[in-house]
Amino acid sequence: MSLFRVLLSIIFPPLAVLDKGCGSVLIVLLLTCAGWIPGVIGALVILNKDSKIVNQPTIYRNPTYPTYPTNFNRTRCDY
Repeated sequence: MSLFRVLLSIIFPPLAVLDKGCGSVLIVLLLTCAGWIPGVIGALVILNKDSKIVNQPTIYRNPTYPTYPTNFNRTRCDY
């Protein structure tokens, strides 16, 4: 989130989230119509949320479940 985006979200919130998608623009536009402060808060939340997603890994794995077969090293016993 750059300083330019923050200033733009304070001046006109829908314009700050224009490249984040149509849904984000509509949400911020509705919030801005309801009041200027909700629009600014919505734009700042959307801008902050997207900057945090970029820094996270793309693959999420549960550490309790291995990604390899559990019986890989076991010997087979047929009776």
